[in-house]
Amino acid sequence: MSSAYVLINCDVGSEEHVLSELKSIKKIKETYGVFGAYDIVARIEAPSDTMIKNVVTSKIRAISRVRSTLTLWGMAPC
Repeated sequence: MSSAYVLINCDVGSEEHVLSELKSIKKIKETYGVFGAYDIVARIEAPSDTMIKNVVTSKIRAISRVRSTLTLWGMAPC
């Protein structure tokens, strides 16, 4: 099982809309509204890295009002 965190920037005032859309994506296990350089953090779990890439590129980036994403993924925790 692969997992990744996605840091998301969205249009000002659209955080609730984007959070709602993220919650409908099956591979997304957690979402958090945050303050600072990014607006939302989402955690993805999927059977493969390729599937994570597909969720980010075809699902998250396709949500209206998402401006940019940064995906953090690596090895399992120590």
